Amino acid sequence: MHSEWARVASIYTRILEIPNKRLDDYFNRFKEFAASRPLLELRSAEETSAPPSGHSENGSQASEGVVHPNEQEDSSKPVNAGLTEAEELEKYIALREEMYKKAKEFDSKISDFENAIRRPYFHVRPLNVAELENWHNYLDFIEGQDDLNKVVKLYERCLIACANYPEYWTRYVLCMEACGSMDIADNALVRATQVFVKRQPDIHLFAARFREQNADIPGARAAYERVHTEIAPGLLEAIIKHANMEYRLGNLETTFSLYEQAIAIEKGKDQSQVLPMLYAQYSRFVYLASGNAEKAREILVTALDHVPFSKPLLEALIHLESIMSLPKRIDYLDSLVDKFIAPSSDSTASPVEREELSCIFLEFLSVFGDVQSIKKAEDRHAKLFLPHRSKSELKKRHAEDYLSSDKSKVAKSYTDSASPAQSVMGAYPNAQQTQWPAGYGVQPQGWPPATQAQPQVQQWGPGYTQVSFLPFVLGVSICHTFLTAGIILVI
Repeated sequence: MHSEWARVASIYTRILEIPNKRLDDYFNRFKEFAASRPLLELRSAEETSAPPSGHSENGSQASEGVVHPNEQEDSSKPVNAGLTEAEELEKYIALREEMYKKAKEFDSKISDFENAIRRPYFHVRPLNVAELENWHNYLDFIEGQDDLNKVVKLYERCLIACANYPEYWTRYVLCMEACGSMDIADNALVRATQVFVKRQPDIHLFAARFREQNADIPGARAAYERVHTEIAPGLLEAIIKHANMEYRLGNLETTFSLYEQAIAIEKGKDQSQVLPMLYAQYSRFVYLASGNAEKAREILVTALDHVPFSKPLLEALIHLESIMSLPKRIDYLDSLVDKFIAPSSDSTASPVEREELSCIFLEFLSVFGDVQSIKKAEDRHAKLFLPHRSKSELKKRHAEDYLSSDKSKVAKSYTDSASPAQSVMGAYPNAQQTQWPAGYGVQPQGWPPATQAQPQVQQWGPGYTQVSFLPFVLGVSICHTFLTAGIILVI
């Protein structure tokens, strides 16, 4: 039973080290518990068997293989034999109270972050921006505390709610790498790439770079191959990064092979959106890595036979021609640009792309062209794009003029019209304000004094009764006669 009470005390000790909202309650309950049991039952086996701090001589003898005769007896005594039981208990509680105060102080620092966590559990529904930002701020704060244990615990909590976000896994791995905990970093990276975000290419590209930086070249190649074959086939970013890694390793032919394999795969697709960019990137890499300008030009010219004209491809061809030695193939480029920017029903380029490419070619000609080629390109540009721009600008100007004229009319009508009060006063120019006598508003209104009403008799004139009453009598007599005779009179 002694070990059970010691285990309860150990649990209380661990709880008092953890910041939480019920620290006060736990500490009060711990004090009641500690006061109800003997101190010997509260101490763990490690605390009980700890050697006294003042017996350094015995410790040195034990290390030399000499056993002190009273060593076993001394080890069973309390650490501080000179203190009473009550003093020992007070010291035991004081140590836990110090833990409690530190945890409570730390809890006040993280309370805002904790209160902002609305969903600490996992759900497929995305988190809102405020919650994601709160997790980043919380992690920033904990990382600044220089406590690896707290950092690991918070990252594990964070990755419960943010398991579907690769950036938190990436941050966890980089943080553990910076702290020198490569085992934790590798474990987190495996969980991310094989379980939680295994279908997202970003985490695999990060894994490839991480493996390469840690001299795990086979692991880096495996990560790239998984992206090429399973996760996102034809992803241009993955192809470029894989090729650049092989070039850094000194495998130039392997790099060329990677680009050529990717181009062959994209050729087999209908209307590949990646193929023009892939040709342009391959040509650029060949020129920068090997300095072979003719091969770089050949790649782009070959691309024109396999893919429709596109702005990235022609722009790459113009740029390559600008850095190659003289003479420049201006007529060849002019024919390609003319075919691309000419409006046609089967063209997939937008008007903006066609105008931008025309401007790029004009800039190229302004450096390497002659007067005739520049004039030809400028006339073509003005014919195709300036009328449309003039119309759009004219419509915009008309709209602005219309709005400004309406605003001026409204402002004018508002300033010209007088207010109702001014109109009324203007209609009565000679009107003067009535001057009420002083104290008018404060004098109470009283009823007039009651007077004795004198009854008065109405004096009718002579003959009034006969004149006024005769038509009524005649009318009644006539109606009675008609009703008696059964005659209906319709007027």
